[in-house]
Amino acid sequence: MGVSTSAPEKGPEKGGVAVVTVDFPPVNALPVDGWFALADAVRTAGRDPDVRCVVLAAEGRGFNAGVDIKEIQAHGQRALVGANRGCQEAFSAVYDCEVPVVAAVQGFCLGGGIGLVGNADVVVASEDATFGLPELDRGALGAATHLARLVPPHLMRALYFTSRTVTAAELHAHGSVWRVVPHTELRGTAMELAGEIAAKDGELLRLAKAAINGVDPVDVRRSYRFEQGFTYEASVLGVADRVRDRFGKEGR
Repeated sequence: MGVSTSAPEKGPEKGGVAVVTVDFPPVNALPVDGWFALADAVRTAGRDPDVRCVVLAAEGRGFNAGVDIKEIQAHGQRALVGANRGCQEAFSAVYDCEVPVVAAVQGFCLGGGIGLVGNADVVVASEDATFGLPELDRGALGAATHLARLVPPHLMRALYFTSRTVTAAELHAHGSVWRVVPHTELRGTAMELAGEIAAKDGELLRLAKAAINGVDPVDVRRSYRFEQGFTYEASVLGVADRVRDRFGKEGR
């Protein structure tokens, strides 16, 4: 259980692909420490001169179910602040990774999962993958910044306000998912694409990643940090606890 990294074969003519895998049973809802561990793993992989592409993957039924709500309920605002900071670190690590990041998404991709995928460079998904932000049902806000990178503005608002999900096929139609494949082909397809990217010159890839980030119209770090302020405000006002308690009762 936790975050693991497979190192690439060494040398300029080798694979050049590192795989960072998240495994927090049963649903990959990450605790505070898990978000920081993920951030460290992605950053470390990106700094490795033998790495020219990173694949972000997950074990289990789903890619990511967001933060561990039970941890926040048990430890209160300290855990909430920790989760906010951890998510910020993990999302930023994916975005700022020195080399391209390919997200391989299966099953559910919810909440914090959208933050990771929205900041990835390319998304490959299995046919069973679904994407959404159930934040309003769970007493939280945030990651609209990243959902807006996956769907058009009005659809983003509709999904955000309703907590509905969209399928991988729908995102493919919007151009935000590279390919949709059977579950059994997901890892192989992601590795094939990552290998094609990693075949490029490593130094030039790093320059290209920095250049593309530099011309992004939205500063994803600042806009997500702005959203997080409203999550904390909802907590201080007691709104978050009220919604989370209701969610917990209805989810049983």
